[in-house]
Amino acid sequence: MSGLVNALVIAAVAALVIVRQFRARRVDADRRWWLLPVILIVVALRGSGLLDPHHSTESALLLGTELLIGLATGSGWAWTTRLWVGADGAVWSKSTKASVAVWIGGIALRVGLFAFGASLGVHQDSSALLPALAGTLLVRSGILVWRARSLTSSARPAAAYGDGMSRPFRRERV
Repeated sequence: MSGLVNALVIAAVAALVIVRQFRARRVDADRRWWLLPVILIVVALRGSGLLDPHHSTESALLLGTELLIGLATGSGWAWTTRLWVGADGAVWSKSTKASVAVWIGGIALRVGLFAFGASLGVHQDSSALLPALAGTLLVRSGILVWRARSLTSSARPAAAYGDGMSRPFRRERV
């Protein structure tokens, strides 16, 4: 894919994610929360500009660092997202102001990493951003699903001793 198409895919996914994160949304632990990150990784691997052939070691280190930043951003975003159990027992989520700070920090680190790579003379294609964005979304979704499952399991009343045992039948005396 061309760099323009990759940039449009990145912008569209980021816009979709950013707009959706500030609305209260139901967390569905059973849906395929991993599908969008997998699609982004496939799109990234189909491109040829993931690594610079003239600076393979430097571009691989930059890509690895980009992935680490993406994973840290996804983790920070997930842990700063507010979760609550609704009246119907469903788990809901909504990002907070701290989530905005995590996004700004992640973007600032990525811009700094891009500037560092440019100063080294490494050609960085937009397809190198896709795996990091996929990692961000994958880690965030995974942590939210995990947190949602822990909320729903603690919202149920705990089993008491003898709940599963059959009760002896007593006859009434007349």
